[in-house]
Amino acid sequence: MNHLEALSRRYSVKKFNPEKIVPQEKLLRILEAGKLTASSLGLQPYEIIIVESQEMKEKLIPAFYNPSQISTCSHLIVIVSKKKIDERYIQGYFSHISEVREVPMDDLALFKNSISHHIEQKNEDEVFNWAEKQSYIVLANLMYAAAIEEIDTCPMEGFRQDKIDEILGIDLEKEKVTVTLALGYRSEDDDFQHLKKIRKPNDKLFKFI
Repeated sequence: MNHLEALSRRYSVKKFNPEKIVPQEKLLRILEAGKLTASSLGLQPYEIIIVESQEMKEKLIPAFYNPSQISTCSHLIVIVSKKKIDERYIQGYFSHISEVREVPMDDLALFKNSISHHIEQKNEDEVFNWAEKQSYIVLANLMYAAAIEEIDTCPMEGFRQDKIDEILGIDLEKEKVTVTLALGYRSEDDDFQHLKKIRKPNDKLFKFI
C-alpha cells in the first residue's frame, strides 16, 4: 500500500473493534515516526503519553464528550505540550546532543546561547502556543504512520480539559494536554467507513504562483 492509498483508506473512526489490539511492533513503529518528527529548534516541547491499560481508558471516558472511541480503541495517545522551557530543559537537550554526536559542550555554547535567548524572549502564552503547533506536527506524523501500518485512528480535541489533566496527573504549571489520538481497528458496524471522502477540489485548494 502506497502513501496515497493509505491516506485514502484513512478516516476518523467513530467506533473501534475492542477485540482487536494493535500489535506491539506496529505501535512502536508508529511511535518512532512521532519521535522522528521535525521540531522547531529540535526541542520537542511535548511529552507523548500512551494509554494502553483498560483501567486507565475507563477512567478517561468521562473526560470525553464522545466516549465511543475511548471505550473501544486499542491505545490512546495523549500529546502534552509544554508551557515552560527553562534552562534545565535546554541544558538537557544540549547534553544529549553532545553525547549522541560526540561533540564537546564548549563547541555547542554559541548554539545553546542562541536558543536560550530566543526562548527567553517569549512569555508563557507564546511558549505554549509554539509548543502546541509542534504537537500538531507530531499528531500528523502519528496519523500518517498509522495509516501506512494499516492501523485506524481518530484525532480528538473534544475533551474536558480539567478532567483529562486531573486524571493523567498533569502538572498544569508546566504543561497541558493539547490533543489525543485513538488507535485501533475499525468496527465492522462503523458506517462512516463507507462514506466517500470529501475534500476540496484541487482548483480550490491549491494555488500555483
